[in-house]
Amino acid sequence: MVDFNLTDEQKELQKLARDFALKEIRPYAEEHDKQGKFPAEIAKKAFVVGLMNLNIPEKYGGAGLKILDEVIIAEELAWGCSGISTALSVNHLATYPVILAGSEEQKKKYLGMLTSEVGFASYAVTEPQTGSDVAGLQTTAKLVGDEYIINGSKQWITGASVAKWFYVLAKTDPSKGHKGMSAFIVEADIPGVKVGKKEDMMGQRASTTHSITFEDIKIPKSNLLGQEGAGFKIAMHAFDHTRPGIAASAVGVARAAMEHAVEYSKTRTSFGIPIAMHEGVNFLISDMACEIEASRLLAWQAAWAVDNGIKNTKLAAFAKRFAADTAMKVTTDAVQVLGGYGYSNEYPVAKLMRDAKIFQIYEGTSQIQRLIIAKEIFLR
Repeated sequence: MVDFNLTDEQKELQKLARDFALKEIRPYAEEHDKQGKFPAEIAKKAFVVGLMNLNIPEKYGGAGLKILDEVIIAEELAWGCSGISTALSVNHLATYPVILAGSEEQKKKYLGMLTSEVGFASYAVTEPQTGSDVAGLQTTAKLVGDEYIINGSKQWITGASVAKWFYVLAKTDPSKGHKGMSAFIVEADIPGVKVGKKEDMMGQRASTTHSITFEDIKIPKSNLLGQEGAGFKIAMHAFDHTRPGIAASAVGVARAAMEHAVEYSKTRTSFGIPIAMHEGVNFLISDMACEIEASRLLAWQAAWAVDNGIKNTKLAAFAKRFAADTAMKVTTDAVQVLGGYGYSNEYPVAKLMRDAKIFQIYEGTSQIQRLIIAKEIFLR
């Protein structure tokens, strides 16, 4: 039987996240956006109330929530500000590989580093010349004795300047393509790790993004995640867990934009009536509402599937693609509804439009999601 009702616990989590977004995120969103300021103080508050490390099991100090619970929370926090919410949830993508493939010792040490006090970790896979084409990465890891020596560089790494450790994908056997990739945990403070300047991003400016260079860094063999050659599989498996949350965050941004469009259209008059009464406007808003609802249901479905042990690769791609494109369309249309006011940075929909674009890019572009969907349809 299909049931769309949230449990009492999920309703409480939703309310907690919504109240936090309203009181602790929205009042500071503009400041953090304009200054490109990392929300360290907000993160401390989120940590205290239990809105960070949602995916980390309770035995390692996390909340131990299901993916559907994460999705419900993600929408509310992104409704507050997706730049700030990205900063608060950056640990999810870095920690899932450890949760899925790490040894007990690795989990205790590296997950514990994020739950014993406020801490961050980053997913360091993208490179200057390889984005969605992960198989083309150039970073190498060579085993010498009991240590791996890693050389290479990573680009567009969210949270790099505040991370205590990185999840790193590197080639241990370049002759084997993606089957020659291995996954590692790299502590941020070891010699040879260099974090580049903060990137001046168009949107989600509260989230700090940097390049990273590894110059003959040495890490112990024990920091290999899983087996050699399993890195690509681990990385892709992590996306099945995180893409529903990204889709839900896109829903939060779209929902915020629609709310602004609705309120404005009810008070702005044209030809003697509120512009909400003109089909040219209310049809736009009707489409917003429909596509937001569809995006939310896709995100929930993808989350529910993985929570119940069902392979969700195609469902996660559905959700990520549709919600990302919806966020871009809805925010663009919201700017249109507000007209000149929408185009002004003095009004929030301009920021929402800037923030929305990245959903079509990170964690796999909308085009890559289409490729994944096509492969699932034709090759499975």
